[in-house]
Amino acid sequence: MANIFGAPKATEESRSVPKGDTVGSYTSYLDAQKAVDYLADQQFPVQHVSIVGNDLKMVERVTGRLSYPRVALSGALSGMWFGLFVGVMLSFFTPAGGPFSIVTSVLMGAAFFMLFGIVTYAAQRGKRDFTSTSQVVATNYDVIVALEASHEARRLLHQLPMNPSEAAFGRPPQAYTPQDYRNPPAHPGAPQGPAP
Repeated sequence: MANIFGAPKATEESRSVPKGDTVGSYTSYLDAQKAVDYLADQQFPVQHVSIVGNDLKMVERVTGRLSYPRVALSGALSGMWFGLFVGVMLSFFTPAGGPFSIVTSVLMGAAFFMLFGIVTYAAQRGKRDFTSTSQVVATNYDVIVALEASHEARRLLHQLPMNPSEAAFGRPPQAYTPQDYRNPPAHPGAPQGPAP
């Protein structure tokens, strides 16, 4: 379905899994990103490329234990930054206040945020006494290319030094550097001569 300008609806395409051939499968997102970056540097039309994560998992990493002093300190620091921002903004409109209004805003922000943090922590009654960070990770990442361009993408990725096919020739995959892929050997197993 097209919109009034004749272009297909982007929302429909963005809600579906990309169609095409899987030209590479990687255990980390950074490796998949390096593969796409390599294709882009080889002037490949990367608008035909997608990275698809499989077997998504939500990972929450615990970073520390919460306590009243820690909550109070964290709230005070957040409040100081907020107060500094408000104080600087107010000083632009009330030049008579000067540095005094900034210091007052910083102290009031620290006190208010510290009090708010302590009250919020006390209301939880020990149900969550830790801090953490959350992220969604995938077990592996597939690089998918549209059917009409998949053969060329597969040929280019075969030359990429971190390609798993190098392990088949008895060499472990090497670290990725821009120099490695700008002038790759014609075949992963071919010996490389001295640099000119």
